[in-house]
Amino acid sequence: MKELHTFGWYAARIKPHMPKEAFKPVPARLWGGLAYLLVIIACFLVIGLFDLPMIVNLVLAFVLGTSFAAMGFLGHEILHGTVVRTAWLRDVLGAIAFWPLSTGPSLWRKWHNLTHHVHTQDDENDPDSWPTLEAMMKKPILRWIYKLPLSFRAFVCFCSLAIQFTAHSLKMFMVYIKEFNVKKRPKVWIELILPWATWIGLLFILGPTKWIFAFLLPLLIANFIVMGYISTNHRLNPLVPVNDPLANSLTVTVPKWVDVLHFNFSYHTEHHLFPGMSSKYYPLVKQHIKRMWPERYHEMPLIRALIALWKTPRVYFNGNELVDPRKNHLYGSLGNGLDPNKITSRVEMLKKEDEAAEAFLNSETEEKPI
Repeated sequence: MKELHTFGWYAARIKPHMPKEAFKPVPARLWGGLAYLLVIIACFLVIGLFDLPMIVNLVLAFVLGTSFAAMGFLGHEILHGTVVRTAWLRDVLGAIAFWPLSTGPSLWRKWHNLTHHVHTQDDENDPDSWPTLEAMMKKPILRWIYKLPLSFRAFVCFCSLAIQFTAHSLKMFMVYIKEFNVKKRPKVWIELILPWATWIGLLFILGPTKWIFAFLLPLLIANFIVMGYISTNHRLNPLVPVNDPLANSLTVTVPKWVDVLHFNFSYHTEHHLFPGMSSKYYPLVKQHIKRMWPERYHEMPLIRALIALWKTPRVYFNGNELVDPRKNHLYGSLGNGLDPNKITSRVEMLKKEDEAAEAFLNSETEEKPI
């Protein structure tokens, strides 16, 4: 691995080349949010007031799901302070934007802004990083899961994208609620309960059938879209001892019209360099990165990144490699031998002195999960 640098090291070298307005909030981004909000309300009304054919309801569910996801992307931007800087207004707007995904602004800033961004791809401190072989060995159910074939695990993992954001958000709530000041905890609880109360209330208003099209299916679609991006942000990159965005992050490419609809969420390396900058300016940041450090920068089409995720395991070995414990297949990570265009593995025994590897190799195949 090349010498690592902090995100501040890169930012300090790019900042002089950026226009001054790039470091100011861009409230005009809220017009996009308003458009999505109106679309969501209109779809709710149409589904609720009319008895429509199933195909029409499915189309409306898809529109709602894509709108839920886009609102989440905008909420992510708002809660980084790149749209408005006034704290109370930022939190109100962020709460509205994240309402469909039922994630409160206080939790998001604690989990995402203050922890994930500070400790990106740190195997102990990043709440979004995937486990090392040593960590996996301490959890019997993971040991059982990783004895299943890689292709089966990949299939299940991709199906689970439809629930992963919601499930992980609830997990993060349980992880971090105790870290909030006692006086602030009721507010954090309210930010969790109110959105879910809204969607449960909608169930009683619309009835089960219409609710499926108005909320349940859209939530699954939104989860899949959001996690389609999030799953590629870091999962092909190595674990690193220094928070180096050019080493630990991946930018994916999508058609320009998709970037417009999704508020440039695809520019993830750029976001980790300048989390307080509006994503409106990330294409310009990308130009400077590719000019200064072209050999360090990682980008690929979103579809190719998802295929690479399908073909590689999600357990880290020695930080720079991914390992499939079932067959002892080792794969490189981005910047460490992984070629997304031709993914191959090295079939070799893991180091015998590695206690976790040896324990896995010697574990009984009939061992049951607990």
